Amino acid sequence: MKSQITNALSDFFFEYETPRQVLVRNRRVGVVCRLIQLGVLAYIIGWVFIYEKGYQSSDTAVSSVFSKMKGVGYTNVTGTERIWDVADYVFPPQGDSSFVVMTNYIITEGQKMGNCPELPGKHNCSSDADCEGGSFKRTGHGQMTGKCVNTTKTCEVLAWCPVEDDNNIPDPPLLMSAENYTLFIKNSVTFPLFEVTRSNLVEGIDNNYISKCLYDQEDSPLCPIFKLGDIVKMSGFNFETIAKVGGAIGIVIDWTCNLDFNVKHCKPMYNFHGLYGNPDEKDKARASVGYNFRFAKHYMEDKVQQRTLLKVFGIRIDIIVQSLARKFDIIPTLTAIGSGVGIFGVATVVCDLVLLYLLPKREFYKNMKFKYTDTQTQTGSLCN
Repeated sequence: MKSQITNALSDFFFEYETPRQVLVRNRRVGVVCRLIQLGVLAYIIGWVFIYEKGYQSSDTAVSSVFSKMKGVGYTNVTGTERIWDVADYVFPPQGDSSFVVMTNYIITEGQKMGNCPELPGKHNCSSDADCEGGSFKRTGHGQMTGKCVNTTKTCEVLAWCPVEDDNNIPDPPLLMSAENYTLFIKNSVTFPLFEVTRSNLVEGIDNNYISKCLYDQEDSPLCPIFKLGDIVKMSGFNFETIAKVGGAIGIVIDWTCNLDFNVKHCKPMYNFHGLYGNPDEKDKARASVGYNFRFAKHYMEDKVQQRTLLKVFGIRIDIIVQSLARKFDIIPTLTAIGSGVGIFGVATVVCDLVLLYLLPKREFYKNMKFKYTDTQTQTGSLCN
């Protein structure tokens, strides 16, 4: 028993086993094997290393975006002239990555709390019985008092009076001058894995350059100042159409960087997308067309609280940052090579199947590849 254990340990530590190989001279099988190996090699080099960058590790960025609009608008509504600056037409004013630029509006001035008739078509009535006191309707402006106003044939409501009439949207848009507004974008990204920080104000972009440049896809692709009309055009929209009822546009800042090269080559690319609706689609075919919201400016007059209500139609701009940085790393490189070497075994498996099951001389190849032993014969010879 002791000698058997010793022999087993000796065989385990001091003997080396290698698989038996059979060299098969067959043109068909040889061509199949080499074609499969060539395909695997092309996959490893072309797809894994060149296209998928399997020799690099990757990281996404932590990003921050700051924006600033500039420009002045002018309106003349029923003889009332007004100048609109950034504080009037940008919401919110903090310079976030998502904001709205007002391009059209409906204004209702001098509203104060009280009782007044609803708009025709909202709460029509023929008698007080049609106006349930204390109730609300989703499309209404306030709480019904239970009275029917004979002059308008609509229910009286407790609301901010006079109620807003938004049935007629100004056309052409009141702030067509918004087409000439400019947008300044400042974006910084950090790739924590590689400890690299970049800004869209890359090398060569200084105060002197910014004061003169305007973004152009061909001539000034790195300029961080954009004309609003150009943004709308590059997004596939018509400015007058989107300015009338509003819409949404996405500005994508793409940071795709290969950090195996000098970091100065890590530069942003800007893309523009219409996010809301299809500009080629007829407005009548869609419900709830455009983008709008309301806000009010409250004030006191003769000790009575009043407000000016604005229904704002505008272009919502969302600045979206996409990022992917890559850099050489020995671990994914070895992993890719190891998996590639393993895939080479596919050629051996396919060729063995052809040899052992498809070729006319398959029995001959089986005898050459496999060595058969008879357990009973071996046992008998050991006993003798």
